[in-house]
Amino acid sequence: METSGPSAARAVMGPLRRLFVGKELPRPAARGRFISYALPLGLLALIGLGAAAGQYLLGNRHSLVPVAVWALAVGTVLPAAAAYRRPVLAWRLAFVMMFLGTVNWVPKEPWPWNPVQIFVFLFVLARLAVVSRESWQTFWAAALSVGTVFLYAPPSSAWGAAVLLVAIASIGDIFARRRRTGELVAEQNELTELERARRAVLEERTRIAREMHDVVAHHMSMIAVRAETAPFRVPGMTEETHAEMATIASAAREALTDMRRLLGVLRSEKEENLTAPQPGLADVGILVGTARAAGLDVAVELGGLTGVPPTVGLAAYRIVQEALANVARHAPDGPVTVRARGSSDRVVLLVSNPLPLQPRGGGSGGHGLAGMHERAALLGGTLSAGPVGGEFVVSAILPIGDGRAGDERDGE
Repeated sequence: METSGPSAARAVMGPLRRLFVGKELPRPAARGRFISYALPLGLLALIGLGAAAGQYLLGNRHSLVPVAVWALAVGTVLPAAAAYRRPVLAWRLAFVMMFLGTVNWVPKEPWPWNPVQIFVFLFVLARLAVVSRESWQTFWAAALSVGTVFLYAPPSSAWGAAVLLVAIASIGDIFARRRRTGELVAEQNELTELERARRAVLEERTRIAREMHDVVAHHMSMIAVRAETAPFRVPGMTEETHAEMATIASAAREALTDMRRLLGVLRSEKEENLTAPQPGLADVGILVGTARAAGLDVAVELGGLTGVPPTVGLAAYRIVQEALANVARHAPDGPVTVRARGSSDRVVLLVSNPLPLQPRGGGSGGHGLAGMHERAALLGGTLSAGPVGGEFVVSAILPIGDGRAGDERDGE
């Protein structure tokens, strides 16, 4: 309650201050063929009105020198020109002209202002009222205008002019309020649609997480359990077989850990859960070691990879990971070469292996190649995968840019 008084005063007096000294941002210029014709015609109309105002002053205020007459004529129509994009500035000019326009007024004139000035002032006030975003600003403009009318106009005419000014300001304010209400409704509808879309995305992510948990995670867990319990269920296993089963169980447990992290990301509404540490080029050695343990003959050549951004490193790691998985699936008997070279503006990847004499069936087509292409495209890079000579080559160029892919997330 203690702050209601000052707040109310600022709400009332603030628009008055901005009406006179506040900085006004120009309204956007209209576009279209109609405007290209309307503006020249409007300029011609203002020139004609200015000439009419000058002739009126020359015929009624004989004591004014011609220079003063034409200066007042220009000042009469100038607010109308300014009202197109700067209605507050236009009102300021028109309000000043209400005082200057009465210079050497003679009693035989029905009004202290020439008819063109009266018409222009009504137009400027209407324009201000319609486009203003503050009703109090319109109120102050109308009140000051009415006060000036009572100061100069004859009492017999002042009341009618005052009613006209108040009516114009009120009607304009009604249109302004309806426009502002429409803008608020449109903004609220947009926010509602965005929230609805966000909820739909979250529900779909939750559904995907549920399916992955019920199907993929279950099977991975069963693989880990069977590999761990195999030495106790199958008699006569050698030490090498025990070690291989332990490696399979460990790999399955690591896959389950990654799966749980991915499920957490899919179910989460918070962005910070998307920033869990991700593998990069520094982890390619571990990836190659796992592939070698699985029986692949992998040679690695790495260089110039210091300072690579995390998003680029993650994409490169995933591309190498998928390429090695494809080799293990389709051509595990030949040697594999992994090359990665970094420079100031890019990382170049090359994974190659000899084409198998008898390709192994891999079941139905997967999404690995499509995923590699998508990762490269997200960074603005390129990727190709296919036979080259006697080898199958995966080649990728990943730019190191200025953060254009900085928001790319790996939802794992």
